[in-house]
Amino acid sequence: MFNQVRELVVGVAQGAASVIGCRVGTEEPSYRAEQLADDVELRHYAPRLAAETTVVTGDRDAALQAGFRRLAGYIFGRNHGGEIGNQKIAMTAPVAQDGDAEQGWDVRFYLPSGMTMQSVPAPDDSRVRIVELPEQSVAVLRFSGDRGADAIARHTEKLREALRSIGFEAAGEPTAWFYDPPWTLPFLRRNEIAIPVDV
Repeated sequence: MFNQVRELVVGVAQGAASVIGCRVGTEEPSYRAEQLADDVELRHYAPRLAAETTVVTGDRDAALQAGFRRLAGYIFGRNHGGEIGNQKIAMTAPVAQDGDAEQGWDVRFYLPSGMTMQSVPAPDDSRVRIVELPEQSVAVLRFSGDRGADAIARHTEKLREALRSIGFEAAGEPTAWFYDPPWTLPFLRRNEIAIPVDV
């Protein structure tokens, strides 16, 4: 009983903190960073695991919501793994989205660093898959506020222009990263566009 009350209090406190952009105790994939330009950072990520799903719809925002719901089901226990059975998985950030209206939108949730392909529980939902992402270098542009399709397109173009101006070429397609829930005050949200680059 005490543990349930404690979990409820912690959950309420974390939810309240998320309104003002506090991400207390939320793990992010580790990386090494260096500054490329005034508002562009080069990050080097080690290999990492993610749960991902593809949503086939033309609307980016609707795809993000649907994908997030599927992945939330997985991390909140709709999974099975060995002796543990249904297992809750710690929330991490960011939630990633890439793709397009024609091929579908991939929505990705990075798994905690302590998990391996051998220890991660298998999803109950066949639309959720576990993927191992390779080591990667990405150029990142951080922004706050609106994270709708128009804002993503605008900031993606801004990052592409910055890369051209400093002589870097994209080595893949852009991904949008979202660190905060939708109810976070817009001016306190942390959003990013990441584009793979060769270094």
